Amino acid sequence: MFLSKLDSVKNASKLLNDNQKFTAIEEISIYDAHKRVLAEDIRAFHDSPPFDKSAMDGFALIGEDTFGASQSAPKEFKIIDTIGAGDFSDKTVKNGEAIVIATGAPIPNGADAVLMKEYTTEDGDDLTIYSQVTPGENVSPKSEDIEKGQKVLDKNTFIRYQELGLIASAGYDRVKVFKKPKVKLIITGNELVEPTKDEIDKAKIINSNQFTIKAMVEDSGALCDIAHAGDTYSEVKQAILDASKDYDVIMTTGGTAISKGDVVLDVIDEIGEILFHGVAMRPGKPAGAGIVNDKIVFTFSGQPVAAMSQFDIFARKYLFEMQGREFNFNIVNRVSQLKIPSQLGRTDFIRAFSDNEYAKHVLNRGSGIIRSMVEANSYIIIDENDEGYQKDDIVDVVLFDSLLW
Repeated sequence: MFLSKLDSVKNASKLLNDNQKFTAIEEISIYDAHKRVLAEDIRAFHDSPPFDKSAMDGFALIGEDTFGASQSAPKEFKIIDTIGAGDFSDKTVKNGEAIVIATGAPIPNGADAVLMKEYTTEDGDDLTIYSQVTPGENVSPKSEDIEKGQKVLDKNTFIRYQELGLIASAGYDRVKVFKKPKVKLIITGNELVEPTKDEIDKAKIINSNQFTIKAMVEDSGALCDIAHAGDTYSEVKQAILDASKDYDVIMTTGGTAISKGDVVLDVIDEIGEILFHGVAMRPGKPAGAGIVNDKIVFTFSGQPVAAMSQFDIFARKYLFEMQGREFNFNIVNRVSQLKIPSQLGRTDFIRAFSDNEYAKHVLNRGSGIIRSMVEANSYIIIDENDEGYQKDDIVDVVLFDSLLW
């Protein structure tokens, strides 16, 4: 039987960091690249824009020709051509001439400015202007955004919609990204049943962990499949061995109490290596992790809130960094609205509701009370070297929204 001793959160995190694995690289269509992580630098194949272009609908002309024009002193021009979007003109603009131009169209030879249509009137080919523009005004110059050959994005960049536009402008229709980790979530426990409106048999409980942990895996940019195993040694062993063949990460829930024998940890101890089991933290003290066939195994509590907290504190970072994306808690400061006791030597992750100034911990904090996570939007973190906070103390807060992929 594997015997546990409590590790600190810091030491457990270091053990995971020392055993951090990374996914392979794949090339995908840019259509599928949103919320992926670049596995290559992006260098522009083109200038963007590829030519001097009009920044608005109007008339391309020589800026100096407009000087002095006003409502009381209009000037006359001759329209010599029209350029629509996606078109160009081979005519050269001379003094006193103008070309009708659409937004995004190439500036014709000879012209150096665009006068907005609102400051003009037309009569056939005759144009009257009532305002002036300076050379370069309302013109987006060639390569204003990016230059051919320029590195525009670094490897390990998370691709948001903004980056998608830049990648496309640089000329890429396919990009290299880190593969999404494949996670096998193994739910253990003979007492678990599926959600139902019917009366539940005595000593049974609805299996909520499979839904929350799967969603948290997907919120970390990974893929998740679910398996179930009874509480027997042989079932758990076979489930973990099978998962280690085809998945990058294994997670289990249930059977992680550190005060008695734990079939999950006993299995890992036999077929692999245990990194830690039992962490001086609340909630989630029974958190564990190990290695089987070179695959990381996270062992979470069967208690729903403890399992969610264990995931946030240990597994989320691991999944992010497997894909080349750095992850650290984004700590913000808030004023505590209540006294929060703690004890030295333990790190507390207190469920709280935080606004832009204050944080108030959720009073009903049992590790099986899922509603407390719904009522919260953040964790107040109490370091192992602190004995809690008084009302109106400044506290460290991590907002749930900052944890998402």
